[in-house]
Amino acid sequence: MTGLMARMAWLLRSDGTPWVGQQVAWSLLRIVVGVMMIHNGFDKLADIPGFTEAYVQVIGLPFPIFFSYVAAGTEIVGSVLLILGLGTRLAAFSLVATMLVAIYHHLKVAGFSIPYLELSSVYAACFLFLAVNGAGWFSCDQLLGQWLTAQAQSRQIKTLEQSLQATRTPQDVLKS
Repeated sequence: MTGLMARMAWLLRSDGTPWVGQQVAWSLLRIVVGVMMIHNGFDKLADIPGFTEAYVQVIGLPFPIFFSYVAAGTEIVGSVLLILGLGTRLAAFSLVATMLVAIYHHLKVAGFSIPYLELSSVYAACFLFLAVNGAGWFSCDQLLGQWLTAQAQSRQIKTLEQSLQATRTPQDVLKS
């Protein structure tokens, strides 16, 4: 009975203890939303005048052509960065901002209509998760973070060694 209770507790827990399965799911989320979002950017880029007229001018943004290119570029570049797990927090935050503009457009055009808001809201929630939590273990960000940590530790060790050598007196040198 104790084994069953332990398995139930494991199934129900929601703590921050990372494990491989969690990290795999995290990576899949990052990659899938990146792959799914990239086509939106290419669709916008393929018809900037149409996107500008149908979306950007409707919400009244200044410089609509410019912001149409910004939206397309953010979705393309941000998606590639998410897929790689490189600069994930910045890319995801940029995509959250783009989705908030899309949500605003849907609210302005259709009011609080779930079918219009649904996809943009799901994307925004996924991107917000990644902006807050980062890329996870299986990412370029993780590799870069580990490399930077190793570099910082190496410099600290060199600094400590230099400090130790500088504090040794001539008598200490003669004794050793």
